[in-house]
Amino acid sequence: MKPELLAEYEVQCQAFLAAEEGVDVAHDLSHIFRVVKVAKQLANEEKANLAVIVPSAWLHGCVSFAKNHPERSKASTLAADKAVAFLTSIDYPEVYLDAIHHAIQTHSFSANIAPESLEAKIVQDADRLDALGAIGVARCMQVSGALNRALYASEDPFCVARTPDDTLYSIDHFYKKLFCIAKSLNTASARLEGRRREKVMRTFLTQLAVEI
Repeated sequence: MKPELLAEYEVQCQAFLAAEEGVDVAHDLSHIFRVVKVAKQLANEEKANLAVIVPSAWLHGCVSFAKNHPERSKASTLAADKAVAFLTSIDYPEVYLDAIHHAIQTHSFSANIAPESLEAKIVQDADRLDALGAIGVARCMQVSGALNRALYASEDPFCVARTPDDTLYSIDHFYKKLFCIAKSLNTASARLEGRRREKVMRTFLTQLAVEI
């Protein structure tokens, strides 16, 4: 697809998202913009198809449930369905729609569906990278605040002698999930960036330990 045509479709995706109301504070438009940016970078590095990746990245969160919502595991499938319906309405080339549906459906942790195409792997990587680094720390605290979780367990803040419980403590989420992300990323480019971002988070915890 020609870059100028893809850019026109991007404008329509942005307008569609601007009219939607999200429910998850960590999956706002700022999150979408970051995922799109990283997905484009990974696509260029991995030589993937931007005609699939760009709309998938823009629309991956068009249906979003809060972290503690009982149907959160269904959100990415609902988002994929909604995205394809929208793209069909704006005459996006049909040849890409199945691949876009798959990329959106498989991006989510909660869905637990393995991505099969390079494009789906890149969209998943871009979304997961946004849970790491300085922005990952900020988003973790943002969600934890919304769910009224304590920052850490006073008796063992860094899970040295206990099993992490991120339903109670923000810092536990680093050990239960966030520090598992870098090694789970699909592409070489994403794994490299993931390791860099994880170091930022570990530096944060080192400083937090000093202050505690």
